[in-house]
Amino acid sequence: MADLNPTRTVFGALLITVLFLGGLPDVAPAQTNEGAQFRVTYPASAHDGPITGRVFVMISETDTREPRLQIGREGTPFFGRDVKALAPGEYGIIDVTDIGSPLESLSELPAGDYFVQGMVNIYTEFRRADGHVVWMHNDQWEGQAFQRSPGNLYSDVVRVHLDPSAGFDVELEAKNVIPPIPFPEDTEWVKRFRFESPMLSEFWGQPIYLGATVLLPRDYEESTISYPVLYKQGHFSTGAPLRFREGTEIYEEWLADDFPRMMVVTFQHPTPYFDDSYAVNSVNVGPYGSAIIEELIPEIERRFRTIQEPWARWLDGGSTGGWESLALQLFYPDFFGGVWSYCPDPVTFTNVEGFNIYEDENAYYKTRGWRKVPIVNSRDVDGTMRMTSRQRNYYELAKGTKGRSGEQLDIWSAVYGPLGDDGYFKPLFDKRTGDIDPSVAEYWRENYDLLEYMKRNWSWLGPKIQGKIHIYMGDMDTYRLEQAVYEMDAWMKTTTDPHYRGFFMYGDRKPHCWSGPVSTADRLKEMAMHGLRFKPEGTTTPWWTY
Repeated sequence: MADLNPTRTVFGALLITVLFLGGLPDVAPAQTNEGAQFRVTYPASAHDGPITGRVFVMISETDTREPRLQIGREGTPFFGRDVKALAPGEYGIIDVTDIGSPLESLSELPAGDYFVQGMVNIYTEFRRADGHVVWMHNDQWEGQAFQRSPGNLYSDVVRVHLDPSAGFDVELEAKNVIPPIPFPEDTEWVKRFRFESPMLSEFWGQPIYLGATVLLPRDYEESTISYPVLYKQGHFSTGAPLRFREGTEIYEEWLADDFPRMMVVTFQHPTPYFDDSYAVNSVNVGPYGSAIIEELIPEIERRFRTIQEPWARWLDGGSTGGWESLALQLFYPDFFGGVWSYCPDPVTFTNVEGFNIYEDENAYYKTRGWRKVPIVNSRDVDGTMRMTSRQRNYYELAKGTKGRSGEQLDIWSAVYGPLGDDGYFKPLFDKRTGDIDPSVAEYWRENYDLLEYMKRNWSWLGPKIQGKIHIYMGDMDTYRLEQAVYEMDAWMKTTTDPHYRGFFMYGDRKPHCWSGPVSTADRLKEMAMHGLRFKPEGTTTPWWTY
């Protein structure tokens, strides 16, 4: 928690004189004998306060973009600290005790000239229906990207000389407010809507919104027929499904006379934890699975002429969307008629980006005799390591405590994990040490391990999903996700009553997110043919002359 008392600053120290971009050519020294720290504040003109949230400082060697827009898994260094009830003019302090990424501490920063920027990520108080009160970032339809979330505050970029060994004291005033994001306008082919979800708003105690972006077939306005729908899963975006736009290959195919006429729909369901809900019900994230099936899709089917039958509802998606599409097909087998899952997130938790939650004791290191070997989180197709598990999770910890990073491991823990005593999720492992909690691992297994779900329920589930499962995976997936798919593939080959082995295809030395050897247009034709095979006898198909 930040020190909110401005008297903490040693006023006898030599404070930095910052130079705003475009100012004097010299770099101001930022040296003091009282350690290295940044003081992030904001004026009442930007926000009337008080603010509970997290303050940040971003440090870049270039000004090609604002430093706040340069952070990422392999981006420029940044550091953060939580603040509680921070009033205008008070300081959130960031110093060498705060975790950062890719440098873990300000003390590791080489002496030099840098462009720096401060930010304030504002949290909202959620009084949830389960009785817990939590402080989270309330998505503003930006997809849980605090660096560009409307209402958040940021400072001007300043250029300064920093030397942690000599000490420095830098004040950054977050006086700028990120403006609202305009809702995209409809086009001839692409339509959008959003609405407040009664289920989710009740759970969170705040208005929570769902949305959809719909790509229409070529003659939708002139016809009266209904169409099959591909529900395409993935990260938050209000862009056109399939990146549909004039000049692209899919644009030309979509308008061709011999192309199947269908709709493609993407969902928008950002949460206070992530840009996407994972499309299932969760004690931490809320009843998103029910809201999608009982609120969002019925609203789509009310607004647009869709064929409201399972054989004409298809699913696909990659990575996050790969897991979601497969989970929706398995959890709602009578509602959807087929899934094409590309590079899905772990379909079983024996390999979660490198570690086995059921057998390993630590998420950061494997024990090999007397050695502790770092776990590889991500890699290139030649096997070169990109990032260790510890580095990946420290990046998330720098972005937010209590799972509020808006990042991958945190949303898995929020969706798959049990509720903690404080109202936030109970973590699978300690973010600082990597130590795994076996009781939480067991909760993951019992509720969200898709392979384990199939094993337990095969007698009734198997007949419902026969012919409907298609999974594509590169055998050198960047995040090692192929290992879990191999396990599902191997088990499905052994199934009985019924025997159904599914369809699995692996790309030789292909990374994340390989989706097979065919074009998007050919994949859509494949889905259309799949629909024809599963349609009821006597059903006509005016949406495709074939």
